[in-house]
Amino acid sequence: MENKVRHIAIIPDGNRRWAKAHARELFLGHEEGAKAIEKISGEAMRKGIRYLTVWGLSVDNVTKRSKQEVDFLFALFEKYFTKLLDDPILSEKNVRVNIIGRWKEFFPDTLQATIQKLITKTESHQDFTFTFLMAYSGIDEMIDTVRAVVTSSSVLNFRVSEQAIKNNLWTRDLPPVDLVIRTGGEPHWSQGFMMWDVADAQLYFTETLWPDFNEEEFSRAIDAYVKRERRFGK
Repeated sequence: MENKVRHIAIIPDGNRRWAKAHARELFLGHEEGAKAIEKISGEAMRKGIRYLTVWGLSVDNVTKRSKQEVDFLFALFEKYFTKLLDDPILSEKNVRVNIIGRWKEFFPDTLQATIQKLITKTESHQDFTFTFLMAYSGIDEMIDTVRAVVTSSSVLNFRVSEQAIKNNLWTRDLPPVDLVIRTGGEPHWSQGFMMWDVADAQLYFTETLWPDFNEEEFSRAIDAYVKRERRFGK
């Protein structure tokens, strides 16, 4: 499987709708969503998927939702990342954990410190890369990239190129995305999600709400990708 699917990115939509459907507090859907991340990340490693990227939180989620919900999310992330810090699988499977986005701008100090510990602890690991997009917007990423390229253009003989753009993306260390999975039954894009890296990606949309997305459906998504003929415009 590894030579066919190298990088999968997931937009895990539907946590709050799941909670509403189960007559639970809306925020509690996020707890179930965190459990789904654990299951799917483990399955990705078992399948030899070297790069898994999950959109954990958008900038709009931080700035436009209630303080109560955002504080709940921060506490949930603190619990999740603290647990991940102590997980022996990071060393056993040589997993690098990467967090991309504006989290240093929006997240509380204690959560920032936990994230930084996780990044530092795993920065030399090379077999698997598990990336969270936190306080992320693809539009913000491209604006920041253009600014960086413009600044670099003052260097003698600098030329704008695909590689120059890639080298200045927040995701510069990640390969192109092969497959994007979006759960929740709303087949649309959000805030320019990884717009450069998904240029040639295959898309898998499912009605399944994220907390119910399991290893079996993850396998079906990968199987669907493998069976498709990728022509890249030819």
